[in-house]
Amino acid sequence: MSINNDMIKQGQFLFRWRSFLPLTLLIPGAVAFVTNAEFITQHGEFVSEILVLIGVLTSLFGLAIRWSTVGFVPGGTSGRNTTEQRAHKLNTSGLYSISRNPLYVGNFFAILGVILSMKVWWLVAIFMLAYWLYIERIIATEEAFLTETFDKEYTTWANETPVFWPNFSKWQKPAMPFSPRTVLRREYNGLLGMAAAFFLTELFVDVVILDESLSMWLKEDHLWLDGLIIALVIFVILRTLKKHTNLLKVQGR
Repeated sequence: MSINNDMIKQGQFLFRWRSFLPLTLLIPGAVAFVTNAEFITQHGEFVSEILVLIGVLTSLFGLAIRWSTVGFVPGGTSGRNTTEQRAHKLNTSGLYSISRNPLYVGNFFAILGVILSMKVWWLVAIFMLAYWLYIERIIATEEAFLTETFDKEYTTWANETPVFWPNFSKWQKPAMPFSPRTVLRREYNGLLGMAAAFFLTELFVDVVILDESLSMWLKEDHLWLDGLIIALVIFVILRTLKKHTNLLKVQGR
C-alpha cells in the first residue's frame, strides 16, 4: 500500500471517530495540570489570568472562523457527519477561496486557546504535532473523495488554494449572503464545548491541584460557571428550535 493510500485509510478511521479523539490529550493534560499550578505559584495570579484571557480570545477567534465559514456556505457542505463523506456542492468562495479547510483552521485555534490557558509549553507542542498528524490524514481522505466526486473542478481549485494556512491574496467574495440562522442551527455545540473546557480546566487547577475550597472558588471565579450556564442555556434553546421548529431553517442552507 502506498503512503498516500495508507494515509487515506488512516484518515477514514480518524474521520469516523474524530469527535472522541481529543480525549487522547487527557493523559498529557493531567500531567500538565500540576505544571500549570507550579506556573501560578511562580509567576502569580495576574500573569496567569492574562494568559488565560489570551487563551479565551484565541478560542473565540477559532469559533469566529467557523461561524464565518458556515454562515456563507450552501446546504450539503461543511457538515458534522462522521460516518461517511458527503458533499453535494464544492465551496470555493469566501474563506474557501483562501484556504481549502477553513473549518479545520477554526478548530485549531478553538482548541489551541484551551491548551494555551494551561500555560504549559510542551502541552502546546504536543497538541500542535498531534493536530497536524491527525488533520493531515483527515484531509487526505476528504480530498480523495472530493477528487472522485468533482474531478477537474476540484483539482483546479485545489491547485490554486492553500491546503490549510490562508493566502489572503486569493480572496473571493462569498457566493451567498451571510446567514445568521444557519450559524445558530449548526454551531451551538462549539460554544458549549469551549465554555465547558475552560470551566473544567480552571475548576480542576484551583480546587483539586491548588486545594482552594469549592465555595471560595465559586465566589471568586464565578464567571466560569456563569459562562458555562449561559452557553448551556443557548445550547438547549437552539437545539430545541432545531429539532422541533423550522425557525432556524433557511432555504438552500
